[in-house]
Amino acid sequence: QVQLVESGGGLVQAGGSLRLSCVASGLVFGWSAMAWHRQAPGKERELVAHISEIGNTDYAESVKGRFTISRDNAKNTVYLRMNNLKPEDTAIYYCAAPGRIGGEYVYWGQGTQVTVSS
Repeated sequence: QVQLVESGGGLVQAGGSLRLSCVASGLVFGWSAMAWHRQAPGKERELVAHISEIGNTDYAESVKGRFTISRDNAKNTVYLRMNNLKPEDTAIYYCAAPGRIGGEYVYWGQGTQVTVSS
């Protein structure tokens, strides 16, 4: 049974930083791409950052240069470092993993709330 558990969200002022963590279990973490998505109130969920099995990364245009995704395979953990946060980054952030290599994201965490005040 795959479980993804996020932590690290909170309330921060604009310009501040947070680091989200996601601990995975029940999958071969080192063989799995991982991603962070977010969903703001009244908006569709969007992909924020992706990291491949070998550490290649991709970002949404809106967060490039401010967010950094990384992974620690020894700890089965993926991180999202968020700098220079903006009020529009306010959302629930979800960790996700695909069901197979190259497949769709089918495993999701419960989410962690990030609120950025102006």
